[in-house]
Amino acid sequence: MRIALGIEYDGSDFAGWQLQASGVRTVQGAVEQALSTVADRPVRVACAGRTDAGVHATGQVVHFDTAALRSPRAWTYGTNANLPKSVSAQWARPVAEDFHARFSALRRRYRYVILNREVRPTFLAWRVAWSHRPLDAALMGEAAQALVGEHDFSAYRALACQAKSPVRTLHELRVYRDRDLVIIELEANAFLHHMVRNIAGVLMTIGAGERPVSWAGEVLDARDRTLGGVTAPAHGLYLTAVTYPERFALPPLFPSRTVW
Repeated sequence: MRIALGIEYDGSDFAGWQLQASGVRTVQGAVEQALSTVADRPVRVACAGRTDAGVHATGQVVHFDTAALRSPRAWTYGTNANLPKSVSAQWARPVAEDFHARFSALRRRYRYVILNREVRPTFLAWRVAWSHRPLDAALMGEAAQALVGEHDFSAYRALACQAKSPVRTLHELRVYRDRDLVIIELEANAFLHHMVRNIAGVLMTIGAGERPVSWAGEVLDARDRTLGGVTAPAHGLYLTAVTYPERFALPPLFPSRTVW
């Protein structure tokens, strides 16, 4: 039986999603350990999108195969009983054998959250990025439009990115302000390593008035990561949703507006 599981997590205390040979604490490790306890046998999962150290998720999706017979409620609540408080299973659903959390996904959605005020945060310190420089969200939104569509995002991916192609289709990229928060919303067919954080870094530089609006497009056209400026901090980034074909009948994956 193949099961899909929706997960949210605070990535602050994890060395990213993926298991690592060094044995450091990862979200995947915590999830697999909890599921294995419920199944009473080893369980391995595949996820929709691997997140870096410090990155959070409200809409991560995984799948796993198991011979253990459990109800969706048992998978959800049993898993949560064995997870740390910073990770929570939101739902579980049996799915067709051809479902794959990564390869069946049509789109991924991320949100980057910036606290924009003079003084640093306390309670939100590891859940938002912080910029003491006043940011013009309107300028950032204007600059962002040069990145919407299908492009070669070589200039916006990490130098160590292992993706075979740098071409991605960015369906939506918008920036808005909510009091002291500047929020960047992005949706694409897929993302490259550090792509969102590099986009955020460029837009923040433009919003601070240090570069013109045209710079976002100029960086894109140059296809040179070394010209792209600073990579924004990981802790402002959230994986908020993954979209799949309707035939898989998964629960709605876009979070409520109460999440930032």
